[in-house]
This record gives sequence, C-alpha cells and structure tokens, in this order.
Amino acid sequence: MNDVIIVGGGPVGLLLAGELLLAGADPLVLEVADGALRRNRSYGLRGINGRTSQSLRMRGLTDAFSEAQDELFAVAGGLPPLMKGNRARGHFAGLPLVEAEVQPGAAGGFILKQHVLERILADWATGLGVRIRTGREVIDIVQDDSGVRAVLADGGSERAAYLVGCDGGRSVVRKRAGIAFPGTDATMTGRVAVAELADPGAVESSMHGPGGMVHVSLVPGEIATMEFDGGPGDRDAPMTAEEMRASISRVSGVDVTVTRLDGGIRFSDNTRQAATYRRGRVLLAGDAAHVHSPIGGQGLNLGLQDAMNLGWKLGLVVSGRAPESLLDTYTAERHPVGERVLRNTRAQVALMRPGPQVAALREVLGETLGIPEAMRHFIEMGNGTDIDYAPDSAHPLVGRFAPVPLVSEDGRALLASGTEEVREMVNGRVRIVEADSGPAFLARPDGYVAWAAPDGETAGLAEALTLVAGPEGARV
Repeated sequence: MNDVIIVGGGPVGLLLAGELLLAGADPLVLEVADGALRRNRSYGLRGINGRTSQSLRMRGLTDAFSEAQDELFAVAGGLPPLMKGNRARGHFAGLPLVEAEVQPGAAGGFILKQHVLERILADWATGLGVRIRTGREVIDIVQDDSGVRAVLADGGSERAAYLVGCDGGRSVVRKRAGIAFPGTDATMTGRVAVAELADPGAVESSMHGPGGMVHVSLVPGEIATMEFDGGPGDRDAPMTAEEMRASISRVSGVDVTVTRLDGGIRFSDNTRQAATYRRGRVLLAGDAAHVHSPIGGQGLNLGLQDAMNLGWKLGLVVSGRAPESLLDTYTAERHPVGERVLRNTRAQVALMRPGPQVAALREVLGETLGIPEAMRHFIEMGNGTDIDYAPDSAHPLVGRFAPVPLVSEDGRALLASGTEEVREMVNGRVRIVEADSGPAFLARPDGYVAWAAPDGETAGLAEALTLVAGPEGARV
C-alpha cells in the first residue's frame, strides 16, 4: 500500500509530493494528462510571489526559476520596466504594487510559463525519488478506517493510507469525498488565446479599457481579454477566431481582424472554497480547495503554500512520528488564508469593472496607495507575507515566517541559536543555524516559526521540537 496518493500532477501536486518525500513518506502522483497536453494548455504567465519565492528558495529551487525567467524575457525583448530593481510586487486590480525601498536579501518574485514551472518541479520531485504516473484518470475514491482507494478509469485502482486531491477546481476527489464547495458564481468571462492580428500594433494593453481588460502578453502571439458579461457559457467549447476578434473589439474599442487562432482557453471569477480541507483520510490542496479570479496572480501561490504547509505535517503522521490530530492544523491554518484571498480577488474584480463610478474608486485607491503604510499593507496581502499562524502567541516571531533567509534542501526544521545549551537540545533532530544576535527560534520545515525565546532560554523548546520533528530518537 502507498503512503500517500496525490491526485493531480500540476505545480501543487508536484511540490506536495517532494515535500512528502523529504518528510519521510513515499508518495505516488496520479496525473490524467501527459506532458504534451499540459504544454498545449499552458497559456498566460504564472507569477511566483515573494512568500512563495522565500519558501522555494529554502529548497534550492529559485536558481532554476531565475534561469527560466531570463530565457522568457530574452525572447520577449527584455525585463519589464516595473520589474527592474527587484521592486515590483504585483498589482491590485491593475494598480502597481511597488516597494519604495528594497530591503537587503528581500525575495522578489518570478514570472514563468506554467509548463516550465511544472518541468522544474517535476525534475526536482523525481530527482528526490517521487513516483509520477501520467495517463491515470481517477474517477472515484473510497475511504475506510485504514486507508483510501483511488479508482481509475482503466479499471485499476491504487490504495494508500492517505489521499490528497490536487485535481483542480472541478475536483473529483472533493466531490467524491462529499466536501461542500460554497461560493459565488461567475460574473465575467476571460479569454486567453494565441492569435495573429492583421495589424498587431492596433491593440495596446489596458487593464481598464472601455469594455473591460485587454492584455498583450510578453509571450509572443498571446492576447487576453476580460468582459463583465455574467460569465462564460461552455468553458470547454473550442474557441474561434471570430469569438476572440469580437471580444478584443468590445473591450478595446478597436476593430481588429484575427487572421489566425492557434487555440485558447476561457476563465471566470467563479469564487468558491471547500468547507474543510480534510475529511478523514482525504485532504485537498490548491484549486481543489479554492477557486477565484486569477486577477492579482494569487491562486498558484495560495496552492503552493498549501503544499508547503501540508507536506511536513502529513509526512510526520504517515511515518508515525506525529498524531493524526496534527492534520487538523492544516485546515485551521490554511482555510483563513484562503478566505482572505477570495475576499481580495472579489474586490479586484469589482475594481476592474468599466464605468465612471468604479473609475473614480480606482483613482481614490490609487491615491491611498501613495501612503507608504497603505502600499505596504497591499504588498503584504498580495504576497502572503503578512500571514501569522499564531496571532495570539506571546512571542511576536511565533507563527510568522522566519526573519532571516534559510536553506533546508532536505526539508528539515531549523533551529537558529548562538547558545550551545540551546543547540544541544536538538540532538540531531533538526538543522542548526548559528545566530550571532537576536532571539533563538525554531523554524518548521515550511519556514514558519514554531518556537522563539531570548537566546539561552529553553522553555517550550522540547515540545516544539516534538511538533516539527517527531519524538526524541525519531528519524526520517
């Protein structure tokens, strides 16, 4: 029997698989699509935000991201002006979020094509020893007291102690587990296509055009639109050149001719969140747990952070080094974060609607972002750097991301301390980082602080070590 089955081999499933293996579990990834199909649907660009960049830097992945981004911009004609100087931190409904002053060591973001991101994560995961099986469609799951069985479309099945659905917004896992998915229906239709225009220079990017949004991508030939028309009908119907032509004309106010269309997809602001991220031995991560408008680029990062949070916890439980109750902290910590992202993406969609009233509201918000504290608030919200998993902790570091850059390519927790007495308590269970000043702290495998105290004090450290690494004597 497998330790964990992951249904879905997109970025979230791949990252989770690697995290589980580092934490001592043996995961199996079941993915329905092959590489060619996934590449064909890799429209648009994916942003890796500041917090996710910090997390993946811990695993030694950001050098590969940087190389891939350089290749992308070399084809696109150079780095966008806002990204120069490592100051850009995304946008809020088209309003740029830019650091006034970049702190030393600050983690900037990355922009990649999704299939490139998946290739990097797949290479990392398989290099660790993760098993990935493509062409495996899961059509049902059956769980009992001792495990979960994934039923495959080809008549076969796989069984594991736990199963995680990373299978997207239409998740079979979520539906078969009976987890409610409440939210709001679509109010807009987005389209992304590879289209050739008779006059390529006739259309310029505008987040707030007369009829909606039009965006000429950095990826040659790609163009996107967004209209507030109540949402797409059949999202999966083949897109036509006439459909894309009409949408570009409506949102831009420019009459265009599409001479060739090489394919496209539709998206919406359908916004929903699973009532719980766990039911028994079945868990959810990524779009299977939450869907929302892509405006602001938070969805991928939200899912990748789900994987970072869940991986070490599920690994400890599967390997017998933590009680099953540790898994309850996954929903407790991540569900509120998802709720907040759903709230601000709804707000961004509202701010992008055409019309003089909304335009006036955007102007007011733009003025507000001129206040440094307000800009900082929106940057932290959009990049997930304001997350606090323990807001009522007696020590301000506990529950927040580690205050200094950390590297843990083997996925172990880290103790930062300059005092020998504190370091001796580790006894090989976590990595040690020697600190010259400041408080001592113990960072979980996902980088969040589980314990902190003035250096030299050890009260509570033993319990925190058991939480993040298992009991004394336990090894991965």
